Amino acid sequence: MSVVTIVNTLRAAGCVFAEDEARLLIDTASGPADLDAMIGRRVAGHPLEHVLGWAEFAGLRVAVDPGVFVPRRRTEFLADQAAALAHPGAVVVDLCCGTGAVGAAIHAAVAVDLHAVDIDPAAVGCARRNVTGHVHEGDLYDPLPPDLRGRVDVLVANAPYVPTDSIGLMPPEARLHEPRVALDGGTDGLAIQRRVIAAARTWLAPGGHLLIETSAQQAPHTAATYTRHGLRAHVATSAEVDATVVIGTPT
Repeated sequence: MSVVTIVNTLRAAGCVFAEDEARLLIDTASGPADLDAMIGRRVAGHPLEHVLGWAEFAGLRVAVDPGVFVPRRRTEFLADQAAALAHPGAVVVDLCCGTGAVGAAIHAAVAVDLHAVDIDPAAVGCARRNVTGHVHEGDLYDPLPPDLRGRVDVLVANAPYVPTDSIGLMPPEARLHEPRVALDGGTDGLAIQRRVIAAARTWLAPGGHLLIETSAQQAPHTAATYTRHGLRAHVATSAEVDATVVIGTPT
């Protein structure tokens, strides 16, 4: 199959960046049969990252298996903000880590003692390939070693924050091919965030930081939850990647 044919096939399937995708598929495929299969999956609507088996995130190539949440470019802002607050040897915990992309990016920037956690076994399998550090399977703080209590310097979470009723409005690539547990944030999108925030002070070291990705519309509510649980909060934003992060420290 020629490059022109591949581009036209992808474009007909609605791929906006057909030329770029064609190049990536060709470069990644192990041979003609593999390339045909990859094109077929992409045309059928599978996320490009699932088809390739990887995603680019903060300059890293992160393994992404089918059925696992794909790290978004906007989340690089969360990783950048967290890395700026970390120091060599800092204890960093990445909750709802998915592929482990955020933790991997932090560790690439600063040599930290990293712990990553996810409830989805498939995501944990990816994270164990991507992360230099400890990867735990379980619900939020539950699987963390107890001796981390009061010692975490940077606690970062890209918890699911899509309101339940809005999941049906998401692009098919997300709502059909990514796990609901990685998307559904409850009625207002903040249910998991509230659980993260409520227990954060127990785990944070003095002067530690909690960083949570959220939306611009939800940020005031996220920040108010920080305040209710004894954390000073401020909102950081990036217009370039449409990203919003709430950052807090214990009062």
